[in-house]
Amino acid sequence: MGSACVSDNAAIRSSQPGRYGVAGPVRVSLQPAATGTVWNLQGAADNAALIVRATSLWGVETLPARHRIVSSATHRLMWVGPRSWLVFSLSPHAPADPAMQPGFLDSRNQLNAAGGALFDVSASRVGWTLRGPRASDLLASGCPLDLHHSVFTPDSCAQSLFGHVAALYHRHADGDFTLYVARSFADDVWSALCASAAQYGYEVLPAAR
Repeated sequence: MGSACVSDNAAIRSSQPGRYGVAGPVRVSLQPAATGTVWNLQGAADNAALIVRATSLWGVETLPARHRIVSSATHRLMWVGPRSWLVFSLSPHAPADPAMQPGFLDSRNQLNAAGGALFDVSASRVGWTLRGPRASDLLASGCPLDLHHSVFTPDSCAQSLFGHVAALYHRHADGDFTLYVARSFADDVWSALCASAAQYGYEVLPAAR
């Protein structure tokens, strides 16, 4: 990975791994996030039968409450609305087609029978993970949320905007952020992230696997 400072606009918006922006230490890194298989679970948060089936299926103790995230060894569940959660498979070897996963169709039928619904939304979003001492400042350049760690705490999530684009924010337990947007707006958001990050000196990392 090169260490030279790159300042022209076309290069700054590059997705190629490398060092960009002002000279000096790297203050923020951008890495394409591996989203893998993602489902949207919908149902009532007080539906006991649904909760029992969903928590058993994904190995968590409970469905996450408002703006929270819970994880097991195999899945991450993210609250995205009063009756809606995203479920991320953390297995890099999970089949892309949920119907090909062992027991999935039976589990989906049981969730439906319990009053819920499950949809494959794997292709709907792209994301980037941001790290470094200026990661929250970079996000604040386009986001109206208060991202201070005392407010937007680890294992939190929230839907808001980045610039004019609807965005989903996730603060990880280690303090890193992941920003998700609709795939159709990915180029616009990437360009805006890179343009704002240039003032800090940033690096683009290879995609997570």
